[in-house]
Amino acid sequence: MHAYAANVYTSVVEELMKGKQRKFIAVEQEFFRLWWDAIATDTHKQQVHQLLQEGRLEFVIGGQVMHDEAVTLIDDQILQLTEGHGFLYETFGIRPQFSWHVDPFGASATTPTLFALAGFNAHLISRIDYDLKADMQKNKKLQFVWQGSPSLSERQEIFTHVMDQYSYCTPSQIPFSNRSGFYWNGIATFPDPPKDGVYPNMSLPVTDANTHLYAQTMVANIKERAAWFRTSDVLWPWGCDKQFFNASVQYSNMDLLLDYINKHSGEFGVTVQYATVGDYFQAVYSRNLTWEIRDSQDFLPYSTEPFQAWTGFYTSRSMLKGIARRASSLLFAGESFFTQYVQKHPAGSICKCEALKQLQSLRWAVSEVQHHDGITGTESPKVKDMYMDNLMYGMFNVKKLMASIMFDMSNAKKNGEVYSSVYVKDSGIPGATGVDQYIVVYNPLAWNITTFVTVSVGHLAMSVYDEVGHPVPAQVQSSAESHSTYDLYILVAISGLSYRKYYVKPLNSKQSAFIGRSVKYKRKDLTHADQQSQQLLPVVNNCYQVLFDQNTHLMHSITERETNQTVQLTQEFLEYHVNGDMTKGPISDNYLFAPNASAVQVSKAVGLEVVSGNLMTEIRQYFYSNVTSQDYIYALYTRMYTVPEGYDGKLLCHRIEQEYRVGPLELNREAVLRTSTNLDTRQLLYTDSNGYQIQKRPFKAYENNTVARNYYPMVQTAYIEDDITRLVLLAERAHGISSQGNGQVEVMLHRRLWNSLQWDLNYNLTLNDSSVVHPVMWLILGTKAVTNILYWTSGLALEHRPVVMFGASSEGGDKPEIHRQLQQNSVHGSHVTVPLNLHLQTLSIPGWRYSSDHAEQVRSTHMGRQKQGDADFSRVLLRIRHLYEVGEDPLLSQPVMVDLKSLLKGLGSMTVVEERSLTGTWDVNTLRRWKWKTAQHPGKGFFKSTETSGNFTVTVYPKEIRTFFVYFQNQ
Repeated sequence: MHAYAANVYTSVVEELMKGKQRKFIAVEQEFFRLWWDAIATDTHKQQVHQLLQEGRLEFVIGGQVMHDEAVTLIDDQILQLTEGHGFLYETFGIRPQFSWHVDPFGASATTPTLFALAGFNAHLISRIDYDLKADMQKNKKLQFVWQGSPSLSERQEIFTHVMDQYSYCTPSQIPFSNRSGFYWNGIATFPDPPKDGVYPNMSLPVTDANTHLYAQTMVANIKERAAWFRTSDVLWPWGCDKQFFNASVQYSNMDLLLDYINKHSGEFGVTVQYATVGDYFQAVYSRNLTWEIRDSQDFLPYSTEPFQAWTGFYTSRSMLKGIARRASSLLFAGESFFTQYVQKHPAGSICKCEALKQLQSLRWAVSEVQHHDGITGTESPKVKDMYMDNLMYGMFNVKKLMASIMFDMSNAKKNGEVYSSVYVKDSGIPGATGVDQYIVVYNPLAWNITTFVTVSVGHLAMSVYDEVGHPVPAQVQSSAESHSTYDLYILVAISGLSYRKYYVKPLNSKQSAFIGRSVKYKRKDLTHADQQSQQLLPVVNNCYQVLFDQNTHLMHSITERETNQTVQLTQEFLEYHVNGDMTKGPISDNYLFAPNASAVQVSKAVGLEVVSGNLMTEIRQYFYSNVTSQDYIYALYTRMYTVPEGYDGKLLCHRIEQEYRVGPLELNREAVLRTSTNLDTRQLLYTDSNGYQIQKRPFKAYENNTVARNYYPMVQTAYIEDDITRLVLLAERAHGISSQGNGQVEVMLHRRLWNSLQWDLNYNLTLNDSSVVHPVMWLILGTKAVTNILYWTSGLALEHRPVVMFGASSEGGDKPEIHRQLQQNSVHGSHVTVPLNLHLQTLSIPGWRYSSDHAEQVRSTHMGRQKQGDADFSRVLLRIRHLYEVGEDPLLSQPVMVDLKSLLKGLGSMTVVEERSLTGTWDVNTLRRWKWKTAQHPGKGFFKSTETSGNFTVTVYPKEIRTFFVYFQNQ
């Protein structure tokens, strides 16, 4: 911001005012908003308004950042777009209509759908596989109409332009100078700009002596590119990373050059003009050509050369990936909790404006980390620390807000320090005697859930009660990670978007939690495992029987009990050893994965401990480098749940939960968990794209680098299957995943790298990550029909685990009045529930200060009357998503009718519903997106969105995401 970004906006705005022909595009709102709020003068602000109205400054994408497409979740992509779009609409009354997704490392098929839903007319990408790009370029196929979603197909298609081999930068080599060309302001220097204004590598100024040489170079490049596209309009990007911080030298030189070419256009055969992305797409659209359709295949993974597969970042900085997703899930919970509070307790004592600020701090942090050098793990340690600090600060604020809403709603006296925590083990008040602890558990999903929450406690003898004093099933056992505390697992059954209170008491009464009993087995040497006598140890619940081989202590098989189908299944940790020396061949770094051989087994010995109880059995496997090692290098905790009578245990029983303890790794090691089965999968893998849809990933053989080029991102879901059985893996953070052998799936869990690449060293980009990570996965095994019913809901249940808050009550003993008081205060009567094939994706109060009447909004921004007053607390943003594809399941793939009025009746009486574009800035009835001609649809024109009826019932079709503004009667 200090060395570079602020100067871009200041100098560009000033320079645009000096020449009517000049134009500029701006993408990310993070820097622009910082500039607007802290640096821009009133004159600058007036100029920006004027330039936007004249179309000479154009915001493209307009999100908070240019998000990564491989490892981000759809919810977070939508959030960051919505954040940016809300700001732009509120401030200027403008709505971006084009994308400029030039820098994400590969392109996801979710993005065209999202950008179509946001109202964009065309989409632009750049980074796709080098050999595929060369082929498309040769055959003039770099432009097409992309139907990213198989279910939505042409309804949400978008015209897509792939940049040619020169990517998004001006060519840097010019034949008549040893300096780069067209970058007259040189290279930004950090952290301080040079005093004399002379920057490194400034291009030769344009003079009478060299104008012709510059013009020849530029025209030759334009003509080379023109041969790769179907129309005679050529998009020639001017600039590159860290450019335009001194826009006056940039524009004054380019003005001369453009002027010269246009004066000699007869000789050169081209005319040139400054243009925005919108200008370019408008020119191509008006040519009225017929375009090819591309279906829902994505452009992942991405390689830039034979040994440069950008598949390492799918796992880089696993801890940041985990925290980013935890923060997103907490934000999602906090938003719906706050929305209900505002609607149901209008006279509550919490300051709504302050509360909104707390939510906004987390919205900003979660949005910002979606950047393509954020959650990807491709930033320097300092920047990673900034992301972490912002996420932790935002989470702390939202937890505090949720706890205070809780207390306000239950009029509780604040006895002692009250705090809250999101599903982490080191929470609770271990060993606080004489003080009864209660926990409040909030279910952020709009379905009824039955699951376990875990609390750390200081005693083995505990009992748990609900609001009315009935005992609640619970199990307590020694903790795998801590020697001083115990883990208390509490079975909670909570309806949608509501909470329940549970009382946790040290045992002084009859009802006690089940105690998990531990059996430890002697460590087994894998190198001398007795293959002859197989002794199998069974672990059983209502859905599965899992067998462990007692010769090796590794998993042996899983039987799905309903169909009696058995799959041989074994799991082990392996490591890829990678090169860090540039002189010795390809390297792995934050971005790239370049293994120099197959993965090797890391442990020669495995220890086993089985903790069994009435509700849960936990199998703890410890992996040692040899039989005599002191410390284990990896641990794997597998949990299976048994649900008591009277509870709906379908989802809980069908999940085999696994937590992995990985790290610190040795240097230049990449750790994977390989699961090998006897399923005949023909090496076909399925992975999700952004938690929204599934992509088929056939194994491809390459001349070089086959292992790395067969790695794919897994954001939430992956599976392998044969004709009958499917094994699903669900994750709570992004990982790289691959199927390197028939019936195999391997997940990369952690990386620690150092290399001698000068670029990485200069920018401090080596990934010397010595952290210990604890990723969690759920395994589901069953027929395709059974897993189809379970995997979308289970994936969301893992993403959005209940939020646990803690409180202490100083009244001891079993006093009935406490139970009565708790009963009155429990508000889980007003739940919100959608059918299991829908997901209530957003229920929030954005607090925007803009009018949803576009004409009025434009008037107020042009008059300079942006509303500075209070945020709008009457407007609720509601998003509903259909989870299934057309034809995926006979019942769940059906369209669903939803009566919004009755869905949200617990929040109050609904008066108005407006259907909006994805980010809320368009009324869908007035949105006219460009319809590009295809063989399928020979007419050019506009997409007319379906008229939404004024009533409160909507039908949600497969894969649709519907967005609404909802208003309630003022209480």
